[in-house]
Amino acid sequence: MLLKLLLLLGALLRVTEPAPRCEPGQETLGQCQTGEKAKCVDITLGSCSDVPYTKTMYPNLLDQKSREVVEFSSEYILMSVLHNLLQGECNPDLRLLSCSILAPQCEKDKMIKPCRHVCENLRKNCLPAFDTIDMAWPYFLDCDRFFAGEEEGCFDPLAKLRGEPEIAEEDLLVQVPTTLIQFTHHSYSKMVSILKKTASRCSHIARTYSIGRSFEGRDLFVIEFSTNPGHHDPMKPEFKYIGNMHGNEVVGKELLIYLAQYLCSEYLLGNPRIQTLINNTRIHLLPSLNPDGYELAAEEGAGYNSWINGRQTAQNLDLNRNFPDLTFEVYNRAGLRWARLDHIPIPQSYWEGKVAPETKAVMKWMRTIPFVLSASLHGGELVVTYPYDFSRHPLEEKMFSPTPDEKMFRLLAKAYAGAHPVISDKSEARCGGNFVKRGGIINGAQWYSFTGGMADFNYLHTNCFEITLELGCEKFPLEEELYSAWHENKESLLTFMEMVHRGIKGIVSDKFGNPIKNARISVKGIRHDVITAADGDYWRLLPPGRYIISAHAIGYSKVMKRVTLPARMKRAGRVDFVLRSLDTKPKNFLRGPMENIYEQYDPLEHFDPHAQHAQSEPREGRGQPTRHNEKPWWWSYFSSLGQHKPLWLLKQR
Repeated sequence: MLLKLLLLLGALLRVTEPAPRCEPGQETLGQCQTGEKAKCVDITLGSCSDVPYTKTMYPNLLDQKSREVVEFSSEYILMSVLHNLLQGECNPDLRLLSCSILAPQCEKDKMIKPCRHVCENLRKNCLPAFDTIDMAWPYFLDCDRFFAGEEEGCFDPLAKLRGEPEIAEEDLLVQVPTTLIQFTHHSYSKMVSILKKTASRCSHIARTYSIGRSFEGRDLFVIEFSTNPGHHDPMKPEFKYIGNMHGNEVVGKELLIYLAQYLCSEYLLGNPRIQTLINNTRIHLLPSLNPDGYELAAEEGAGYNSWINGRQTAQNLDLNRNFPDLTFEVYNRAGLRWARLDHIPIPQSYWEGKVAPETKAVMKWMRTIPFVLSASLHGGELVVTYPYDFSRHPLEEKMFSPTPDEKMFRLLAKAYAGAHPVISDKSEARCGGNFVKRGGIINGAQWYSFTGGMADFNYLHTNCFEITLELGCEKFPLEEELYSAWHENKESLLTFMEMVHRGIKGIVSDKFGNPIKNARISVKGIRHDVITAADGDYWRLLPPGRYIISAHAIGYSKVMKRVTLPARMKRAGRVDFVLRSLDTKPKNFLRGPMENIYEQYDPLEHFDPHAQHAQSEPREGRGQPTRHNEKPWWWSYFSSLGQHKPLWLLKQR
């Protein structure tokens, strides 16, 4: 009898015992009970009205108790604005995946988790888009924590959405070595995604990096191709293409995106020409120098863009008028016999004006890497121009104004124009027809004169020779015209890159084999020197001919050599110099170029190209804000949340 009473008392105690505390999501998954059984309810969240199911359950997988709690949460606000933040990239895929967590599917009063493999695939494809805007992957899309394996019973929230995520076609490129290019316009986020996917696919020969940020905070992304990505190899020339300097001139931007994919694919396929080019050259492609301007131009749409809308930056600056005017300095010095006409320092007065962060970033980039050859891709006409762009007579707007390297610049311009089927066409009744009699090329100042151009700055401040490519009369063409643009320019783009191997190259060292940095390489009869890089190596572009070449440096004797470059020679000739050290420095020796450039206070040396510029212009020198204290530009979207702002979206520095 006593035993029966004890058993009955134990049963009563178990009935009145409080239910175990539920972890987020456990109750709705049937793994614990709180006394109140959750039931399926209709989905009434506005941003989740198109999910492929009709019932959900609260609390959801984040333990949010009701629809009202969800709608005022940072997770729901993020889901609602992701389309704008990522400029359409990976949407509506991300939104539907988020809905599967905030409003999960419910059947027979039981919650069903979304499938883990769907989350993992989308994260792999879309993480570059988050990296583009410097945003962390959302915690509630943690594939291991909130998603389930197929063996557990899960559902695919994207099953009815085109069958596969938006970028599955691009993902196919990773698995199959083929040159498949989508000839479409690319928003900023899509451009970065394509560049990062391409670099990932060819990780042994490619990488992406940023040279700085635009005024509105967009990274200026470059994709590099080399057998040693991220490093300068002695004797390997550095080449660059820069597109979209004017935001509404978009053909160059798209061509460089296509070119990046082409180089990667053809290298993997074993194309001997592409493999030779990448194995012997370090190539840098900057598709968009003015991403802020592009976004403004893209609002009007292809085919409807005005002549100037989006041309300038968010600061209303024309980047191709924003560089230091060193050409004027050259004209002032030209009559002085011993004055240098190369590696001219930036005048202090230049910094008193308004200098765009994009301009500063590209100038600092030029100083960091010893570029040899470059081209800037524009639109509005069909012609190839070369320096000088500023007339030697200020009152003459169309005056032939050659550099000391006129023959080499003409050879470079002809190389691009000659390989272009339309530019080389003799018909005058077409875009660019006014330049037919000139062979499709013209001296920049002879076309029209302007100051502050990037091509003149390249030539007069660094070793780099740069030309300007005007790629068509329509600045923002329709998508159906992009394939033709690629077809017409592909061979020219490749041919021009190969021109970086013309002339001579070599190493300047002392008798012990130690490299001599900043030694001058001079060519008799051409009043323009180049200087050696950190490893003592140099490249001097020259057309075929006979030359007297000399190398000299402070504290060393001068050495001269005679060189002949045959007309059919397609590779740079090797000319090394060994300089003998002098006991004393000659009093009349002209000082090295870098001493002249940097001995004064130089704001460019103190400029942080990766700082946020739109929120607060960084002051040069002391007192600059540190980047880790700044919030990303998208942080303002969550200003209404007060103390509940999503700190989990901020990347850890």
